[in-house]
Amino acid sequence: MTAPTIQREDTLGSDFTAETIPLRPDDEGPVDATLVRRVPMRQRRAILYVHGFIDYFFHPHVAQAAVDHDYDFYALDLRKYGRSLHDYQTPNYTTDLAVYDEELDRTIDIIRGEGHDVVVVMAHSTGGLIVPLWMNRRRAQQPVDALILDSPFFDLNGTAFERGPFTKIVDRLGRIAPKFVLRNDEGFYAKALHRNYGGEWDFNLTWKTTGPFKVRAGWTRTVRRGHAQLNAGLNLEVPILVCASARSGDGKVQGPHLADADCVLNVEHMVAGAKVIGTDVTLVRIDGGIHDLALSRPAVRQRYLDEVFAWAATHVPASR
Repeated sequence: MTAPTIQREDTLGSDFTAETIPLRPDDEGPVDATLVRRVPMRQRRAILYVHGFIDYFFHPHVAQAAVDHDYDFYALDLRKYGRSLHDYQTPNYTTDLAVYDEELDRTIDIIRGEGHDVVVVMAHSTGGLIVPLWMNRRRAQQPVDALILDSPFFDLNGTAFERGPFTKIVDRLGRIAPKFVLRNDEGFYAKALHRNYGGEWDFNLTWKTTGPFKVRAGWTRTVRRGHAQLNAGLNLEVPILVCASARSGDGKVQGPHLADADCVLNVEHMVAGAKVIGTDVTLVRIDGGIHDLALSRPAVRQRYLDEVFAWAATHVPASR
């Protein structure tokens, strides 16, 4: 196993470090992931944050909330995302969700090796699909002790045609022409978040673009296969919290709804998936929440974080 590089100060400032985790190369060249830490570390329990599609970790307030509740905090930028994206790579792209097992396994080994005997994963959107499927493949090892999902990507937000016949077409197309561009994401949701467009947040527009962003057939194929597997039932045997907005909105048009509804995914899919993902699942709906609940308006995101840590107080094991 190749040793990770030395920790360096992260782009978020002196309270954070970043560490490159070298991974096996693929057909585009060298590959790595990036592990971000909130420092200093003092606890035996830890939270690991895993981002969504066209995304990366830029949420210091989430890290601070974890520290305030006596957790050390890590975040993982997956391969070809955020800090781990290189110029020669197709951004955010994969044709196999199981490829992320490598960095997830390595990260958990690092966290446990640093003295954390209780590990909770907090995963957002596509991370909320990737992580449960990884946990299912690692069921015998039970790598984490609890799971928190923020607006998880449990199903395709589309028409009956897109979720049925179109999915079958993409399954074939994604196999023979995986980098074929199905559509361009116009980025209305991301624009509503960024300060340049009147939002609250100042994130890296290369790492989380405001569009247009190419959505490719091979990626869509593997995500739809992941949806089918998850919705067939995983029955994970760790405590799980699923958080979703109270309502969905139309992400294909601009408007005030972008500030108080999930305008990326269908929240009813999250409700349905919560019924089959595990044996101990709590569902919480956040009124006024947007797709990334942690980036909602201040009072709403505070309610979300309050719900997360109130749940954790009764469902996450104490340090051993």
